[in-house]
Order: sequence, then structure tokens, then C-alpha cells
Amino acid sequence: MDTLNVGLIGCGAIGNAHVGAINSIDGLQITAVSDVDRSKADAAAHSAGKAKAYESFEEMVNHKRLDAAYVCTPNDLHSPAAVAAMNAGLHVMCEKPMAYNAEAAQKMLDARDGAGVLLQIGVCQRFRGDAQVIKQHVDEGAFGDIYFGKCGYLRRSGIPGMGGWFTTKSRSAGGPTVDLGVHALDLTMYLMGNFEPVSVAGCTFAKFGTRGLGAGDWGTAVEDGPFDVEDLAAALIRFKNGASVFLEVSWAAHVGQGSFYSMFLGDKAGAILDPPTIFTDELGRQVDKQLSAPSVDAYKAEGEHFRDCIINGTPPMPAAEEGLAVQKVLDGIQASAAAGTEVAIA
Repeated sequence: MDTLNVGLIGCGAIGNAHVGAINSIDGLQITAVSDVDRSKADAAAHSAGKAKAYESFEEMVNHKRLDAAYVCTPNDLHSPAAVAAMNAGLHVMCEKPMAYNAEAAQKMLDARDGAGVLLQIGVCQRFRGDAQVIKQHVDEGAFGDIYFGKCGYLRRSGIPGMGGWFTTKSRSAGGPTVDLGVHALDLTMYLMGNFEPVSVAGCTFAKFGTRGLGAGDWGTAVEDGPFDVEDLAAALIRFKNGASVFLEVSWAAHVGQGSFYSMFLGDKAGAILDPPTIFTDELGRQVDKQLSAPSVDAYKAEGEHFRDCIINGTPPMPAAEEGLAVQKVLDGIQASAAAGTEVAIA
């Protein structure tokens, strides 16, 4: 198997999670890393093994040996870093959310098309064993007309990096909507096979972070830093074919126990993700079918898929166009909450 040389852009927590995954994948090796914090870049370079460290991704993407780049920066830099990498001829795996907003996401699609490279969005929940098993049944038509979905990602106390870029809207574009909701929403739209949203009605609240409450253990906190994003959001998304999806997300809320869930209903059967179960009728009786699903390292499976797309021409999952559709919904939730009314998605 050919070995692809990968550059890592952004050496924070999520970047280091990918270092561990890439180190375990045959056919991928990290040969360059970049971060504005040189100490983080040096540490990641050491973890990757013999990688060259840079403070500038603009400089790193011109590293002569690179074939691909992982973008693991704060959200406002996803599009600039990905575009720079693609313009340099590199294939790109960009962490979720796709970009700061749909306009920035479209620039990534344009760069991909102009450079003729591959662009994959990092929504690793798609690679879960339970998700893949359920999707196989969807593709076989087991659910019929899928018309409704419900999903959520709820934390009781888990605000990341309080006061840092996560809680600064100019850097992140939002709170749990873009940090957690993107996972639940993308996975549910993927399982339903529906990426044609037409409108969204959303609401957002900030009840904990504004009081300095609800901090989690992810990210780097900044004392006295800003909190100008939501810590809970909900939305109803309508789709072109008449289907709808309800989404709820929180970083902090009195929810009792945090959860990640996805369910959907079709006119032949319905399903939940965890445990993977199909609900249907057989021979005039209600039947619950709990499915067996393999345990999967989602980051590793995502990286192996990225490698296969580059080497074998496998279509990327998700297609970047699907990432753009999800991004439009995320933008719509924020716009609807601000306007206090349902908004159209172009």
C-alpha cells in the first residue's frame, strides 16, 4: 500500500486525537504539523514521530512531501486552512463543523473543484458500528418512506474551554449547536438519506455559561474570557420531501443525565441508534429487532476511509455537498433564534 504524507493543521485536543488515530492506520503518516502555539506544534510533532513543526499553516501546506491535510483548528479557520491546503494540491479532511458559515463552506467546495482534490468532512459518528448496521437496512428499503426524525446531544455540565474560542462567537459561530448538534443532525440526516432542508425554526438559550457555570473538562479555559454563545438550543427542520427532524442540544442544562441519540420513523419501520433497534410489524404483530453491531474506533475508521478515498477513488463520506447542507441548517438555527421566526434555507 502507498503511504500518504499528512500535515496536521491545529494541534489542540481534537488534533491530538487524530494523531493517535493516524498513527494506527496503515498507509497514513504525519510528516508535518502546524499551530500558532509553537509548544503545541512541537508536542504534536513529537507524538507523531519525526514530523516537522510549523507555526503557520500557510507555510506548512507547501511542505514538499505532503499529500493531504487534516484541518483541526477553531471553526473560524476551517475554511481558510482547508482552502489554502487544497490550493496547494492537498486532499483535505476537515473537522466538523464544515466552516464558520455556509458562505465559507461554499469557498471550500469551490477550492476543491478548482484543484481537483478530495474534501471530506469530519463527522465521525457516521462510522459507528451501530450507525453502519442501521444504514444497511435503510439502503435495503426496510423503513419505507422515512418522514420524521428526532436527535440530540445533551450534556448536563460540559461547556468546553470556558472563556476560550469555543465560547467566543466570532471564533466558533455558536455553542452546542455547532459543536454537538452538527454530529446528531448529520448522522440523522445521513440515516434518513435526506440532505434537502428547506426551512428551520430554532430557539437558543444561555442560562449557565453567562454565570460561569457548567464548565466541562474539554478544551482550554481562559479566565474572564467571553461567553457570548448559547448553551442550549432546539430546532425543527423541514425538508423538501415533507419530512421533518427535531434537534435538541445542550452544553449545560438540568437534564439529569447526558445523552447522544438518534431515531427516525418510516411507514414500514422505525429505528433507534443505541442500542440499534428496528421497530416494525410482522404477521400482524409488533416486533422489536435489536441488531448486532461491531465495536468501531470511529476516528480510525474515518481516517481509513479518507485514505481509501485518496488511493482507490472511493467516494468520500460525507460528500462535501452534504456538509454544506448541514452547515446551512446550523446557520438557519442561529438566524431563526435571532429573528424569533422560522427561516427559509436556500
